[in-house]
Amino acid sequence: MTITHKAYARAGLIGNPSDGYNGKTIAFTVKNFCARVSLKASDEIRFVAGDSDLDRYPDIHTLHDNVSRHGYYGGIRLMKATVKRFVDYCTRENITLDAGRNFSLAYESDIPQQVGMAGSSAIIIATLRCLMSHYDVEINKRVQPSLALAVERDELGIGGGLQDRVVQVYEGLVAMDFSTMEVISGYECGRYTALSASLLPPVYVAYRPASSEPTEVFHNDLRSRFDSGDPQVVNAMKKFIALTDEALQSLYDADAGRLAMVIDANFDCRQSFCVLNPQHVEMVETARGAGVCAKYAGSGGAIVGTFSDAAQFDELQQKMNQIGCYVIQPEM
Repeated sequence: MTITHKAYARAGLIGNPSDGYNGKTIAFTVKNFCARVSLKASDEIRFVAGDSDLDRYPDIHTLHDNVSRHGYYGGIRLMKATVKRFVDYCTRENITLDAGRNFSLAYESDIPQQVGMAGSSAIIIATLRCLMSHYDVEINKRVQPSLALAVERDELGIGGGLQDRVVQVYEGLVAMDFSTMEVISGYECGRYTALSASLLPPVYVAYRPASSEPTEVFHNDLRSRFDSGDPQVVNAMKKFIALTDEALQSLYDADAGRLAMVIDANFDCRQSFCVLNPQHVEMVETARGAGVCAKYAGSGGAIVGTFSDAAQFDELQQKMNQIGCYVIQPEM
């Protein structure tokens, strides 16, 4: 018997990167891309290498291309760390795991690598779902994102926030409030509200594979600045909360123009306190040149915004293609 689960890419509509700093965000899953993890019964615990886990190459140029596309770390470490955290959770909750029910885990993903569309957390969420199914263990839905974040942050030292994991667990369009956290089963959890995707005006996501950058490049520096009380960062996080509240009201009011202005303001705020990758900034500026709003969909390398009609989307595609970007209308 094979158990297979998947988790989708995501785009942060508003509020990021405040999710790791007691903020508020709204995000949605992008079902155009997913990570898929398969679990099979086995005589021992095994992890099957994926494309990003290669350690043998036919030549030096293949190695260079693979590392440029996937980075230095693959999916096996994510699955291993997820299994470890799952066992920790079960031990703490007095859940007995049958030591004889061994398994092998394999993964595949078509989520664009290192462009801020949550490819790593998708592998973790899909792995967690496989383990829950295999051992018939239920984990509170609000706890699952926090457990998944601990896999990267605490086990692997990768910076980030809860947003990606929350929207990948809940799926669809989700509003998240991290200003007041509640401890459940030893994990800090925010308040999450599933929204109807019909509230959204037409949305696009654009990404640029050639400008990929590991998420920790941005998040690790931001964490140290926030923890030291940098007023620019602290004030920006408060601004992101206000922008998320305004965006949510814009959705309820069906005010697409106001939402577009808030999305632009989110990027402008981010740019005011961070030195951003010029290639990522060029993506935003090019999109705005096509008459649409734009902000980072995550930590960089992908952007998100709204558009008015098919003609404007076609113009956006044309301009973004000229700088090496792909543009899609996300499936939710």
